Amino acid sequence: MEQQITLTLSDTLLKRAAGLAAAVSRPIEKILAETLEMALPDVGAEKLPSVASLSDEEVLALSQARMENKQSSRLSVLLDKQQAGALTERERAELYSLYQNYQRLWLHQSEALAEAVRRGLRQPLSA
Repeated sequence: MEQQITLTLSDTLLKRAAGLAAAVSRPIEKILAETLEMALPDVGAEKLPSVASLSDEEVLALSQARMENKQSSRLSVLLDKQQAGALTERERAELYSLYQNYQRLWLHQSEALAEAVRRGLRQPLSA
């Protein structure tokens, strides 16, 4: 099911989206919808144990977790291709998947970092 909504975008963002849409000969609405789809993780898709239930060692390890080098490199390549408007449909799907993985990792890492600070295992990050 799809729903139509109204968004207010800055002139800068609208110009960027329009430029990308023109570069890849696709409607701006599709470009914006796909970008949002890639940017918003499906946080309920993966059921992990609560960070609060993890041991101190597990919390610290998760707070320092990183994407595998191979995946990180591929994500960078695909993001560059997307910026250049040169993604194939297969690459677009791969980018979506990798970006979702990145978002989930970042979310879990953030939760673990907050838990580590709460437990006094590490100092809060400075602003």
